[in-house]
Amino acid sequence: MKIAGGMRGWAFCAALALLAACGRIVPPAEPPPTPINALAAGLTAGPPVSALRIGQADAAAALASFGESCSALLSRDDASGLTGPADWAEPCRAASGWPSDRAQAFFASHFGTVRVGSGEAFATGYFEPEIAGSRTPRPGYEVPVYAMPDDLVRAWPEETPADQRTGRPPLGRYDANGDFVQYYERAEIENGALAGRGLEIAWAADPIEFFFLQIQGSGLLRLPDGSLMRIGYAGQNGREYVALGRVMRERGLLGDGPGQYPGSMQGIMQYLREHPAEGSEMMRINKSWIFFRELTGDGPLGALSVPVRRESSVAADPNFVPLGAPVWLDLDREEADGMWIAQDTGGAIKGANRFDTFWGAGADSRVIAGGMTGRGQALLFLPKGALARLGVE
Repeated sequence: MKIAGGMRGWAFCAALALLAACGRIVPPAEPPPTPINALAAGLTAGPPVSALRIGQADAAAALASFGESCSALLSRDDASGLTGPADWAEPCRAASGWPSDRAQAFFASHFGTVRVGSGEAFATGYFEPEIAGSRTPRPGYEVPVYAMPDDLVRAWPEETPADQRTGRPPLGRYDANGDFVQYYERAEIENGALAGRGLEIAWAADPIEFFFLQIQGSGLLRLPDGSLMRIGYAGQNGREYVALGRVMRERGLLGDGPGQYPGSMQGIMQYLREHPAEGSEMMRINKSWIFFRELTGDGPLGALSVPVRRESSVAADPNFVPLGAPVWLDLDREEADGMWIAQDTGGAIKGANRFDTFWGAGADSRVIAGGMTGRGQALLFLPKGALARLGVE
């Protein structure tokens, strides 16, 4: 890729020099607009499902997760522009009674594959962390876990022109003067902006562990009596999400050189612990704050409000992947290869062929998810009826 890019740059400079010799310079063309959804990115037909060598266990797990997604598939609008609820009716009807030992045949019978854009995929990993917590404040448990505040609302600031009030209004709050302003950012919340309002549903013991639980979006609190409390995503403050890994790389803190830390979640946590003052300020660069609710049933829950499952559920951008649809990944990380069901979203999971693979709970899940960066190809499974309508059978 680097060589090809260099040759393109050389060719452009040569052409520019020739134009200059003729007495005029033609400015380069504007770059093409960024696709807003899968239809704009373009589709090409992929191989038949039967050619993908889907393992039996992989297919059976995907079939179970697909079945759990059907209630949403049959009722949600598809932001990708690829499907409607009617497209999923027959696959969902068949899935409800399909034997798991013939799961490969289910996908081959009801789906075809497409590449969205180039199909070039990038995947990371997430997991359900378990950290120490308490339902009540006590020494050693002093990091508040907040529920959704009632003053966090969506509205248009008064200065927004009427012709620009399109889509969803931004998140914010009304201040004492009645003006709609941005909601409190991470630093303000940590400094007590929400204290004394009765929003605490629990208290965490370790601010760094809780910071990473917020990034994951759900987790388990190991309570002092040994029991577990599961908390799940309830909302976000509408402020900017900033990836610490990117900032630390830009500052030369992550890498393989002397004095640098490994470019993984574990390496980032090591830096934060060894540099507490700098680490605290570093975390505040990420102004996003996640609010939680207690989950008492099966979980954790993804964006479809159905449980996400280890090695079966993946987060994707719903503008490019219908939530609930199967996805096939072929990456340079073998453990992430195979079938996944798009059941979740994420603040950093944006664009075509960008995925976040789910690895469940437990010590190994932290290791796998924390070090997961995979590149390769992605195929999206769509019902055959939708493929015929889109002209990519």
